[in-house]
Amino acid sequence: MKNKSLFAAIDLGSNSFRLEIGQLESGHLRRVEYIKETVRQGSGLDAERNLSQEAMQRGWDCLARFAERIASFEPSQVRAVATQTMREAHNREVFLSKAKDILGFPIEVITGREEARLIYLGVSHLLPQSTERRLVVDIGGRSTELILGQNAQAQTLESYRVGSVAWSMRYFPDGQWTNSAFKAAEIAAKAVLDEAQMQYPRQSWDTCYGSSGTVGAVADVLALAGWPEGLITRGGLDWLKDKLLKAQKPEYIKVEGIKEDRRPVIGGGLAVLRAVFDLLQIDEMVAAQGALRHGALFDLIDRESPQADVRSSMVDWLTQRFGADLLQAERVSRTAQTLLSRMLGKDGDATQTTRHLRKVHWAAQLHEVGMRISHSDYHKHGAYILDNTDLPGFTIDELHRLSQLVLGHRGKIRKLDAPLQDPVFVQQLMALRMSVILCHARRDPDTTPIELSVDGARQTARLKLGTSWAEQWPQSAHLLSEESVAWFKTGWELKVQIL
Repeated sequence: MKNKSLFAAIDLGSNSFRLEIGQLESGHLRRVEYIKETVRQGSGLDAERNLSQEAMQRGWDCLARFAERIASFEPSQVRAVATQTMREAHNREVFLSKAKDILGFPIEVITGREEARLIYLGVSHLLPQSTERRLVVDIGGRSTELILGQNAQAQTLESYRVGSVAWSMRYFPDGQWTNSAFKAAEIAAKAVLDEAQMQYPRQSWDTCYGSSGTVGAVADVLALAGWPEGLITRGGLDWLKDKLLKAQKPEYIKVEGIKEDRRPVIGGGLAVLRAVFDLLQIDEMVAAQGALRHGALFDLIDRESPQADVRSSMVDWLTQRFGADLLQAERVSRTAQTLLSRMLGKDGDATQTTRHLRKVHWAAQLHEVGMRISHSDYHKHGAYILDNTDLPGFTIDELHRLSQLVLGHRGKIRKLDAPLQDPVFVQQLMALRMSVILCHARRDPDTTPIELSVDGARQTARLKLGTSWAEQWPQSAHLLSEESVAWFKTGWELKVQIL
C-alpha cells in the first residue's frame, strides 16, 4: 500500500548523492531514512567540462539503488535536484537522459541561487524560530552558497564557483598538503568570493550557520578532538590545518573522524572554509542540521498548495517588475486554462492536470513581459528574459519551458526548440495561442460554444465553432481559422470547423 505522507528528496551533489525520506506528521517532517553515497562526479569533469564515462556510471549505479528504495512513490512525492556539476557539464543531457530512466522520476538541474534558497529553507526549518539574522554557508564540491535571512525568509542569495572537490583538484592535485598550496588555495578562494564582503557585511547578521559537506565533516572532527560540539572556530581551523600539514597526504592523516570518502577533498574544503572565515569576519560557525535535501522536501510539500508555492509569487513579481498588463494576463490565463481543461479531459490524473494548468497560467501571466522592451518582438524579449533570469523556485528546465511557451504564443511555431513530440507542451501551447487570439480585443471572450478535443496518438486537435458565434465574433473566427495554418509542418494538425 502506498503511503501518501512519505516524501523523498534526492540531492545529486558534486561529491555525494543523498536520498532523504521523510514522513509528514502534523505539519512536521520526521526522518524515515537517509542514504548517502560518494560518487565524486565533480572530479569526473575534464578540461572541456564533459563528464567522464566512469563518473556517469558511478552516478547511474547509485541512482539505481535509490530507485529501488522509492519505487512505490508517486511523482508528487519525489523531488530530485542536481547542482553545480550538472550546471557545468556540457554533456549533462547524456547523463540525465539515462539517469531519469533509471530513477523513474524527473531530475531537475537547479540554478545556483535556487540551490541557495533550498539550502536556507532546509536549515531554517530545522532551527528554532527566532528573530536572529542568520548567515548560512554551504561549501559543496564545486560551489559555495551564501545566504542572509531571518526566520524562514531568505533575503540575500548567492552561489560561487568554489568548492572542496574543485579546489582539491586544482591546488592539491597530487594529494600533497603544503603551506604554499594552502596559501594559494585560500587566496584564490578569496578572489572568487571577494564581492561577498559587500553583500554579507559583518553587521548584517547575528549568527553564522554552516550546512552540509565540508562544514559537517570539519565540525565532527573538531568535536572528537575536544572542541565544542557543533561549533567551528578560527582556532579549530588552525588546529586542523596544522594536522593536515603534518600528515602531508590524505593517506597519512591520523585525525579521528575524517571518513575515507572525505580524505581526498578535506584540504580543498578547509582552504575554502578558512577563506570564508577571513573574508566575512566570522569568529565561530554553528553546524546546522538542515541542508539542501531538507529544503527540497519542504519545498516539495509547499508546491502542493498554489498559495504556498514560491514560483507563483515569483511570477507575480516578474510581471510587476516589467509592467505587464495584469488584467490582460489574467484574462488570457482564464481562457487558456478553460481551453486546456477541455483538451486534457476529465479522465486524467487530477494532480497532474492541476500542474499542467498552473504552468499554462504562469505562461499566460508572463506572455507580455517583453512588451516594455519592444512592442513588435515582445514575445522574443519575454523568452530571453525567462532564459536569462534566476527565479527562486524554478529549475533551469522549467524556466526554459516557460520561455518556449512565451516565445511560441504568437508567430511561427517551428522556431521553437521545445519538443513538439510532447503532447502536454503542445496542448499548453495551443491553449495559450488560442487564448491570446480570443482575447485580442482585451476583453473577456465567450468560450461556451467552443468545442475542443485532442487525439494525442494521431497528433490532431479539433476546434469546432458555432455559426452564430462566428458571425458574432468574425475577427476571432478568422484568426482561429488562420491558426490551423500556423501548425502546418509541425507534425501536429489543428482542424478548425465552423458548423
